[in-house]
Order: sequence, then C-alpha cells, then structure tokens
Amino acid sequence: MGKKRKRAPEKRSIHPRNKYSDNPPDFTLLASLYPSFQPYVFYAREGKPKIDWKDFNATRELTRVLLLHDHSITWWIPDGQLCPTVPNRSNYIHWIEDLLSSDIIPNYHGDNNIIKGFDIGTGANCIYPLLGASLLGWSFVGTDVTDVALEWAEKNVKNNPQISKLIEIRKVDIEEELTNQNTNDGGSYTGPPILLGVVKNDEKFDFCMCNPPFFETMDEAGLNPNTSCGGTPAEMVCPGGEQAFISRMIQDSVQLKQSFRWYTSMVGKKSNLKSLISKLREVGVTVVKTTEFVQGQTSRWGIAWSFIPPTKKIISSHVATKNVLTFMLEGIQRQFSAFHVLQSVESFFKGSGGSCKLNAALFYIDVISNDLHFRVTVFEQIPGTLLVRGSLKPGETVEPGLLSSAFLQLEDALRKEFCPEKVSTHITNSNHQ
Repeated sequence: MGKKRKRAPEKRSIHPRNKYSDNPPDFTLLASLYPSFQPYVFYAREGKPKIDWKDFNATRELTRVLLLHDHSITWWIPDGQLCPTVPNRSNYIHWIEDLLSSDIIPNYHGDNNIIKGFDIGTGANCIYPLLGASLLGWSFVGTDVTDVALEWAEKNVKNNPQISKLIEIRKVDIEEELTNQNTNDGGSYTGPPILLGVVKNDEKFDFCMCNPPFFETMDEAGLNPNTSCGGTPAEMVCPGGEQAFISRMIQDSVQLKQSFRWYTSMVGKKSNLKSLISKLREVGVTVVKTTEFVQGQTSRWGIAWSFIPPTKKIISSHVATKNVLTFMLEGIQRQFSAFHVLQSVESFFKGSGGSCKLNAALFYIDVISNDLHFRVTVFEQIPGTLLVRGSLKPGETVEPGLLSSAFLQLEDALRKEFCPEKVSTHITNSNHQ
C-alpha cells in the first residue's frame, strides 16, 4: 500500500498538454518580436526578464501578444475589464478535454459532431471560447450581462474570422428574472440568471464552464497588492461570493439535468469544495470530479458534476491520504506574503531543533524535525488567502499521527501570527495531491 501511495503522481503545476507546459513564455523573444510589449519588460539582477504584475497594462499586453503569437488570435479589452492569464485558462480547457474524452459517462452524440460548450460570464475577454475554438475546434455560447462585456466579446469574436462561426455571444436578460433563492448555507444568490432562463429549451451542450465571482466585496477582491488583473464588480463580486454563485449553478443543473454532459466551475477557495461536493451528493448527481490548477504560486480548483449514469463504477477520488496535509490561512493582511509565511515556518521548526532548507523561488521548505523528513509548500489562492501543504518525502515512513501532530502545532502558530482574528479550523487530509 505504501509503495502505491509513493508512486502516485503529484499534481503538475501545469497541464501536460498545455502549450506552456515545457515552453513557458519567453519575455525576451516576445519583446523582440512585438515592440509594443518591449517597454514592459525589465531584467532582474541575475538577468532574468520580468514584467510588473501590478501593472494592468503590462499584463494586458502580455495576454495580447501570447494570444497572437501562440494562438493566432487578435484580442483586446478596455481598461478595467478582467485580464486573464493565458496558461492558467488553458489548463481549464484541457481539463474539460480530459473529462470529455474519458469513458466516465457515455457520449450521447457521434464522434463527428462538434463539441459544444457554454461559457457562463464570458466577459469582455471571451477567453474560454477563443481558446477552445482555436485549440480544439469547439463551438461555444458565451453569455454575459453588461453592455461593455458583450460589446468587446463580440469584437474579439469578429476580429478572428477563422473561428467566429464557432462562437455565439448571448445576452442574459436581467429583466426576465432576478433570482434570489436560498442556497441552504445561510446565504443566497441575488443576481441575473445563470443557466435557467439562458439555456434555450431545445439546446444540449457537452459542458458548461465558469470563472465565478470569487469575492463578496470589491475590498476583498483588492487585497493582493502583488498583482493587477483588473476586473469589474460584475466579474469579481456577488453576495455570498463563489459559494452562493456555484450553489445556484447546482440548483439550475438539477432542473436542466442532462442538458449538459458535464457541469463545471472553477473554485477559488479549497475550503468551499467540501460543502459544494456535499450539495452535489444531496441533489443526486451521478459523478463528481475535482482537480487542482496550480501555476506559479497561485492555486485554483475545478469541480465537475454530471447527472448522466456512469459507464462504470466510479472509485471515489476523495479517499484521504495520510502523508499529505493542508490548511488554509485566510484574512492575511496585505503586507504579508507567501514568503513571510515561509520564513515563519522556517523559524518554527528551527526553534524546536529541526533543520530546514528553504527554496524561496519555488516557495517550499524541506524540513527534518523529530525523525520526520517532509516538505512544506505555500500557495497563494486568492488575495488574502494562502494554502499551506505538508507532504512526506518519497519513501518516508513515520509513526501514525506524527506528521499530523507537527502540522497542527504549525497551523496554530501561523494562525496566531498571521490570522489573529480568524477562528482556527481543523487540518484536513488532502484528497487531491
């Protein structure tokens, strides 16, 4: 059993079919080929090219040249609109590709039919339809509410005639129904229709996808001083945050059932996964799948569900393992970063006689303490929230509960230092590492 766990592959930081998996963006090359990008590139002391991620214009220009250079897509968004990162969004597309190509549930149309997707809140950037159509030849309906988003999504589609026939931009009629349904978690979603009232009666899709509003307020959305990806309140915020939004998606899916093979959404907080999975089990879905998207030091999760009977018995992907533990640090003040947390982890274990080897570039520390040899890694999720993960080194065997005990003490120390106002929560065994 131990050997099988040790051989289980770790989650990759980027999907293996992602164009940038083995060839990350070369800023020097891009600056030489695209003069408009050159002013945003500077060089660190070690000679590595960088951009200022706090500069919206720099991140927007990077997205523009990557889409043009690597995908032959002509693209632009006005100031203030949400600017996506191309490698991260490609990860989501390829995960859906994995779901569709698997034999978990049957394919209800022939192999020659075009895959049809539904992008909830496509935004002015229209990134998922553009990538899905250009990479894989999928067709899309992209929906949105605001006039600016709809106008620029249409422009981005029309400016790419090679794929424009594959993409329909659909306006959500907010006058038809403003929804306000209890999500059974003490909150409610109040806003325009998501799926019901937008999907037409005779339509069937292979999947829907969504980058939901992660936050409850714009103040919460602006906590991270290290990045600037833009974003309007309509894109970033809804009452109850992503928990309420995805819960409403689940309610809509109960009504639509097999109108979609797969319902999917991105999730910004790992702490929301457990309650969302519970809701899905309660409404009788046949399959639930999750994944982790990690790029650099930013983590997101994907959740997918279906009402179509599976073709074979599904073995739960949520069996707990004891050699990987995680906890969340939420409500961290903006002056603290993942590096500050790593320094405190190092001090904590050195203070108890342990030895530590810090890798600041990859945000992890290898620790030897009390006969334990393990790694602590810190991931940024959303502004003000960090995920701390502890994992035993390959081949390491320890007395049951030893890693958990050490990690509980670490969690308590870090919460007191960085989250003094937050109530301590229990460590959860990682189900997805």
